[in-house]
Amino acid sequence: MPKHRLEAFSDGVLAIILTIMVLEMKVPHGEADLRALAPVLPVFLSYVLSFTYVGIYWNNHHHLLQAVHRVNGRILWANMHLLFWLSLLPFVTGWMGENHFQRWPVIAYNAVLLMAALAYFILSRALVTLHGPESALAKAVGRDSKGTISVLAYLLALAASFLQPRIGLGLSIAVALLWLVPDRRLERVVD
Repeated sequence: MPKHRLEAFSDGVLAIILTIMVLEMKVPHGEADLRALAPVLPVFLSYVLSFTYVGIYWNNHHHLLQAVHRVNGRILWANMHLLFWLSLLPFVTGWMGENHFQRWPVIAYNAVLLMAALAYFILSRALVTLHGPESALAKAVGRDSKGTISVLAYLLALAASFLQPRIGLGLSIAVALLWLVPDRRLERVVD
């Protein structure tokens, strides 16, 4: 089956996720100066991190689907699996920000990031399987060392969050920074 409906649906879900996250940020009431923003700073910082993650997933998802020609039922379900974990980002983002990066909200946040990374890995492998080991996609993805490093870093971030939430969060920020450098492998295939 063609891929265009999967792309359109995924784009819509990701747009809704971003909308929900921004609507969760409440306008401070009281004084109309910069001091009024201080209590909502953790919420804003959580939002910035999650917005960055959704942007990274959208960008990579877009490139991944641009490198393929068709999808099947397995890929539709793998994509829904990824969207499920990403749809939890607004909840864990809000919980983490509202509770000023305390242990359990950061653990939940890192757990969602880990599961989203695993879901993305499953989706990419399902696409490679469908298109074959000699496909341009398979050659572009290769061993996916960047993805493997990310999953390992998320595992480490999750474990660290139990001991020191800020270290766990710092590791998640490091993974986001790793992915801010565009992954040219798929871009070359599309071009």
